[in-house]
Amino acid sequence: MNISQLISKNIFTLANDGGNGDMSISKVFCCDLLSIAMGKAPEGCAWVTVMGNSNTLAVATLTQASCILFAEGIQLDDAALDKAKEHNITVMYTELPIFDAALAVHQLIQENLA
Repeated sequence: MNISQLISKNIFTLANDGGNGDMSISKVFCCDLLSIAMGKAPEGCAWVTVMGNSNTLAVATLTQASCILFAEGIQLDDAALDKAKEHNITVMYTELPIFDAALAVHQLIQENLA
């Protein structure tokens, strides 16, 4: 599954289209500690978190995450959203809890593999 396919499912609210719609989503990664995410987020993951700040964007860039999904109603402030736009990071929002958001993406990935 790629980012465009995830966006087209309309499960999440698109806050910023990073212009990388063809990028594959390899798996889901859930973590709110940026130091752990820096070392463990797999390249190409859909990162589900509630850490809505510019440091999260830096970690996403460093780890080459496909996109960031902010759960629990968390949203970036205007300055951080501008950074996401500047660095072409796809950002989506949801009111879903972290587990439910991650499960939705995981199920879509599995459907695509079938």
